[in-house]
Amino acid sequence: MIDLKNTSSEIKNLELLAKQVVEGFITGMHKSPFHGFSVEFSEHKLYNKGESTRHIDWKLFAKTEKLYIKKYEEETNLRCHLIIDNSASMHYPILKNQSIHNLNKIGFSAVAAASLIEILKKQRDAVGLSIYSDTYEYYAPEKGSERHRKMLLNQLESLLTSNSKASTETYKYLHEIAENIHRRSLIFLFTDMFQTSKDDEELFDALKHLKFNKHEVILFHTYDKKTEFSFNFDNKPKKFIDVETGDEINLHAENVQEDYTNLSSKFFNNLKNKCLQYKIDYIPVDINEGYNKVLTAYLISRQKKYN
Repeated sequence: MIDLKNTSSEIKNLELLAKQVVEGFITGMHKSPFHGFSVEFSEHKLYNKGESTRHIDWKLFAKTEKLYIKKYEEETNLRCHLIIDNSASMHYPILKNQSIHNLNKIGFSAVAAASLIEILKKQRDAVGLSIYSDTYEYYAPEKGSERHRKMLLNQLESLLTSNSKASTETYKYLHEIAENIHRRSLIFLFTDMFQTSKDDEELFDALKHLKFNKHEVILFHTYDKKTEFSFNFDNKPKKFIDVETGDEINLHAENVQEDYTNLSSKFFNNLKNKCLQYKIDYIPVDINEGYNKVLTAYLISRQKKYN
């Protein structure tokens, strides 16, 4: 895991930060249970008895004493599409300035997406991007060029300084995005799963639509565990305001904390079970825990696809 203590606290260069995150992650892999998932060997697969020996990498055999077959660029390239919810609730907690040590949900999602783009670059995978709130704000198809990658990073960087007050109906825009992704892709969705009006079934129908055309979908359920899951506030009387609807309520957090946490657990478990039912990878991501879960999910998905 990357040590951010020695980096500038203000995010001045998202691309540089993403490189540091990825380099720290790759270094950490060698000390973790995931050390077998290696970006260096992504263009090889283990030789199976009976296959042609024509493409065995003998230099790699000399280093590892294992037989690997070379895989060529047209075989190994993935198409990946990043989807980011930019509604008002994703801008929680409200921060005057985003910094490495103090990110809200949209800031975390932007840095995580930029880190994925960096690791996709290393793997020569094509990447696209969709951003939505109460409109379909941005769409770019999957491409692998450096110019395209820079364009996506600029879009992500703008999210760090944006101030959305929009509500959203995630189900609506997921249907639109699904219509734009025609070729089989690996789809990453960053959202807090909050909706203001439609029921959960409509949302899950939209997630199923993303699975259409045999896409693989990974849902990063992005949240602030301390406050949004555990409702851990001091017990002074507070006014709580829904950032999307404007609804207000005055209460002491301690008086409702237990009931709130029980409801949160049910909500998370329901999401997990529904995603399991629809064969969607569900990964809850606390914005205070770093990016290892996000990058590991990509490597595991890539490994499953090509081994």
